[in-house]
Amino acid sequence: MWKTLVNYKKHKTMKKILYALVAVVLLASCNEKKDSQAERCAAALDVIQTRVSVRHFTDEAITDAQIETLLRAAMSAPTAVNKQPWAFVVIDDKDILKTIGEEFPNSRVQNGATLCIAVCGDMSKALEGEAQGYWVEDTSAATENMLLAAHAMGLGALWVGTYPIQDRVERTKQLLNLPEHIIPMCLVTLGHPAEQPEVKDKFKIENIHYNKW
Repeated sequence: MWKTLVNYKKHKTMKKILYALVAVVLLASCNEKKDSQAERCAAALDVIQTRVSVRHFTDEAITDAQIETLLRAAMSAPTAVNKQPWAFVVIDDKDILKTIGEEFPNSRVQNGATLCIAVCGDMSKALEGEAQGYWVEDTSAATENMLLAAHAMGLGALWVGTYPIQDRVERTKQLLNLPEHIIPMCLVTLGHPAEQPEVKDKFKIENIHYNKW
């Protein structure tokens, strides 16, 4: 009986030690998760707040893996009713890039960019009726995701407006041989940055209203 009692006490002691160890591991894990979350938050906010438009590039090419990362980021954007009414034309042909630089000087493709991506709206996937116009918001969200991803990857990017200026839309459609139901919303010029533009603080308290105007 005495042996049984001793073994029982030992067993209880071991259980207490085990529970204490589990508690320490769980606490460390929670702290690690908090630290990891804080780091992710800080990194994400830094990318958002330090993104700038880049207009001069080196001649270093963007890899296929980087292009896929950019497109995956774009297609992770929010989209009304999950319609995903977007399409992307990846342009790395030097002759087409040269023509874009000539046709649209503000694209800055002529400043050494090795890649351009046309972000388009696919009207065959868009909502019907008055809500059809949400394709503009969806493709805009996709474009911003692409710009942020490019900055996070150490690349430079420039948003070049196309839609709704009809002349620019038509010229882009002809240049890229786009079908009737595809509307080019914008071009994104991409490359390795040859400049470090100053980050602008665009936060203005006068632009904020609470509850009512």
